[in-house]
Amino acid sequence: MSYKSLFLRSLGAAPDRLHLAAHSHHLWPDASFAGQVECWEDAARLADRKWDRIMGELWPQAQAEVAAELGTGQPDAIVFAANTHDFLLRLWAAAPRRADGPLRVLTTEGEFHSARRQFARWVESGDIALTKLPVEPAATLAGRLAAAAKDADLVLVSQVMFGTGTVVPHLDKLAAVAEPEGPWVVIDGYHSFMAIERPLVNLGKNCFYLAGGYKYAMSGEGLGLMHCPPGFGPRPPFTGWYAEFEDLSLPPGQVGYAKDAMRFMGATFDASAIYRFLHVRRMLEAEKLSTFAISQWVAERKAALLASLEGTALAEAEILNPPGPGPTARFLALRHPRAAEWQQALLAHDCVTDVRGDVLRLGIGLYHDDEDMERFASIAARLD
Repeated sequence: MSYKSLFLRSLGAAPDRLHLAAHSHHLWPDASFAGQVECWEDAARLADRKWDRIMGELWPQAQAEVAAELGTGQPDAIVFAANTHDFLLRLWAAAPRRADGPLRVLTTEGEFHSARRQFARWVESGDIALTKLPVEPAATLAGRLAAAAKDADLVLVSQVMFGTGTVVPHLDKLAAVAEPEGPWVVIDGYHSFMAIERPLVNLGKNCFYLAGGYKYAMSGEGLGLMHCPPGFGPRPPFTGWYAEFEDLSLPPGQVGYAKDAMRFMGATFDASAIYRFLHVRRMLEAEKLSTFAISQWVAERKAALLASLEGTALAEAEILNPPGPGPTARFLALRHPRAAEWQQALLAHDCVTDVRGDVLRLGIGLYHDDEDMERFASIAARLD
């Protein structure tokens, strides 16, 4: 069985490529092309009135899809932006300062570059005081963060670590310490959204959650999303004019806010990603492909990929996230001093992977089948 027919445009654009970086830039299915075209056609057909359809029809549909995927049942807690970095800025500005001095931020040593870099720059400028905990042992990370959160205003942790594929368990322990007056808990879900089934169930009451369409949502860039727990940050300082609708209780001239997640909304945006996302979700529904079903498909291919390493140079690497019970990342992380060298050698065979320091990452998606795993085995066998 194969699902390549859902990705004919992307696969046909580079037919000789073996793209094992679905965790990095996930190939776009044909349904996303239809969404992009519909966005353009709506702009031509409706002109100024396109916003009535986008905000009145498509936005609520996208909110409902995200809430269902997260397992929260709270569509009005979802807001969209161009990327998650936009939301990081809004959260930094809105989070309560419970002590004198800069915002106290607690995070880990394994966060993605956007947070790592921004936090480092804010430390330089004196805008935050930063504490970082080691990821390992991952089994105790949530508890260690919860214990340290008493001295923090904002806590940010990835649900799946982007570098190693480590899944962080017991986040309910961390969620339990979150309060509207601080600390705030932010879960970076970029590698769990549409990769782990219902990743925010039982957590959405207290936690913010960041994710996007670029990876397993298969919708491309431009779809940053955030789940906003009710009562946290009713008046964000960074605010666009879209956030002021529906607050009619204030006197004229006052800055009003929506009561739901729209309070974190910005201003005019490119809506094409929402169109793409909704078309992809309809495709998955039509194919009866849930996140659980896709994860099973990926797990089977991942097992074959792992087996193909035996007897090759890659067998020398340490597997940082070996398959096991429970949720797993959609990629294999292989640590070895030759990781960058291997990445280039694979690329010479038109096999696309990526490397983070000394970690080679091999990502699998719905567009892979058994023949792809056999081809990778053949390429890996040629590595010195």
